[in-house]
Amino acid sequence: MDPVVGANRRDARLSVSLSGTNLARAGDYNLRTVLQAIRLRPDITRVDIAQQTGLTTAAIANITGKLAQAGLIKVAGRRSGGRGQPALKLTIEPDGAFGIGINVDRDHLTLVTLDLAGEVRSRVTREMRFPMPGDLLDFLRDELDAAIAKGGLDRSRIVGVGVAIPDKMGSIAIPHSPPGYAIWDETDLVDLLSALLPWPIHCDNDAAAAALAEAEYGTGFDNPNFFYLLVSAGLGGGLVIDRHHRRGASNRSGEIGLMPDQGGGRSEACVQDTVSVSALLLRLAEAGHRVSSVPALAELTEAAEPLIEDWIQDSVRALVGPIIAVNCLIDPNAILIGGRLPPVLVARLAHALAERLAAVAMPRSAPILPASIAMDASAVGAAILPFLDRLVPSDATLIQAGR
Repeated sequence: MDPVVGANRRDARLSVSLSGTNLARAGDYNLRTVLQAIRLRPDITRVDIAQQTGLTTAAIANITGKLAQAGLIKVAGRRSGGRGQPALKLTIEPDGAFGIGINVDRDHLTLVTLDLAGEVRSRVTREMRFPMPGDLLDFLRDELDAAIAKGGLDRSRIVGVGVAIPDKMGSIAIPHSPPGYAIWDETDLVDLLSALLPWPIHCDNDAAAAALAEAEYGTGFDNPNFFYLLVSAGLGGGLVIDRHHRRGASNRSGEIGLMPDQGGGRSEACVQDTVSVSALLLRLAEAGHRVSSVPALAELTEAAEPLIEDWIQDSVRALVGPIIAVNCLIDPNAILIGGRLPPVLVARLAHALAERLAAVAMPRSAPILPASIAMDASAVGAAILPFLDRLVPSDATLIQAGR
């Protein structure tokens, strides 16, 4: 795979554009660009790639030969019809490269393995309240080898590990945070995991990772501009413009959960005090409905239904103002809702929010849709981070840290 391995430096991570280049690092960039073109359009031909990238057919023949030799693409037959010899169709070799994704949050640890075609090969989740750094190490010692074996991964083709974790997870207030949880804000994840993992490690915000997963393997193909709402233990957001995650000046764009909630009943109330899994579970517990884990939300009895409906309506109230701002300032193709909520609750929240926004006079209101990659979106996005670093043309600011 040496022909397509780029420098593991922030300044070497290039744009997601499918336009070829003759600038410095052109050989590596063009390899990445052609690989991306094949990934985005399965069964594409060399002529199609040349037309799409602006590279010559001779250059495309040379590059696709290198990619095939590296085991990253394969021939998928010939295109029938037309004059002359039918053109070869090219597609991604799923086993050409693998990424491992880890999502750390206040209510769970999740591990996924991902192939180059974007298929989740294995997943495991450990539901636990407020896991500590030692719990993460124990989880990986217990589960990683089995996940690799279950997914059928060739270890020599694992290109790296991504970790998705909320910003300031140890210090941003969440109900029932235990003493000492601020240790997460003092923990260098790369240092923590380096002794256990032999691959490059990349870390990112969980909402950014979820948005990345949607952009690369979800509805991002049809909606290149979107805002992703990640409803997890807290509430995060990810802004994608032209299939490009946008971070902002201090890497904190999308912090919709920390926006003030003027109707929240307290002067310091913020949106995620209402719109989060933690807030929903707290309401249920105070009413006598104790839920052992997030998946158990789907198993609640009808007695809890009025509480859930009240939470949905209160969440809509808290979200209307921020989503109006997103619509007017960004004008996205869509606003997507994903995260740890059961799909039925995501759909209900999306529908209720869309109904409320339909009554608001504004230049345009983007459709509110359930994300296609939801429950494991942050872990899947984390698994994509090594691909961005090693194989795919990507934004130079997309990955916060690496080794």
